Amino acid sequence: MERTDVLFLRSLTFYILLGLGTIGLVPLLLLCLVLPGTKRNRIIARWSTFIMGVLRVVCGVKHEIIGQENIPAENGIILCKHQSAWETFALQFIFPAQVWVLKRELLWIPIFGWGLKVVGSIAIDRKGGKKALMQVIKQGTERLQRGLWVVIFPEGTRIPPGSKGNYSIGGAMLAARSGYPVVPVAHNAGEFWSAGSFNIKPGTVRVVVGPVLQSEGLKASEINTQSEQWIEEQMAVITHIDSGAAKIKAQKAEA
Repeated sequence: MERTDVLFLRSLTFYILLGLGTIGLVPLLLLCLVLPGTKRNRIIARWSTFIMGVLRVVCGVKHEIIGQENIPAENGIILCKHQSAWETFALQFIFPAQVWVLKRELLWIPIFGWGLKVVGSIAIDRKGGKKALMQVIKQGTERLQRGLWVVIFPEGTRIPPGSKGNYSIGGAMLAARSGYPVVPVAHNAGEFWSAGSFNIKPGTVRVVVGPVLQSEGLKASEINTQSEQWIEEQMAVITHIDSGAAKIKAQKAEA
């Protein structure tokens, strides 16, 4: 195990390079304004590839993908476990051109938020209830019809390793209404780059891409349940943190 001071210095170096790389994103954003939608997304994804490389070299965070052969040639909806900032970069590295469903406050972040807007992210008011759900269905279907993947974190927020959040129905409802398939994704990135922690630990993130779940003929509740069960079954296999300890930690954080 690395010393705390070494972890801190490596993490600090990464954040500095992340900041410089984000500033360097500005010319790309200007270029993207004159390009078609899918090309914009592919170019912005290059930035994420750079960040993944920096994480690997500076912080020692590698990854392995299990089930990459499950990624279909046609686009669909990615329902992914949410533990860290890591997957927001990695999914762009693993999957083709995509947009995310995210909280609208993220668009207010200088440069980063601009990039999210340029690629056509679906920014919702998480307190919007039915209105937000209808927005996900309408805009999500439009993005899918344009050939883009739609990324949704059904738990809505980052969940500590070993814990489980409530799976919202939005992604499953989009699949049921649009007819596009779902690809579930599990990973244990939170064990290395956890929410609320400055230090990034070296190690290998395990990403498991599930088999395609065809949505036609299924209710949204069925899609949601099947996706949740598959993801959580995989999490039980790849998670190396005791679930009881994680739940206690989560409860203390909420207190």
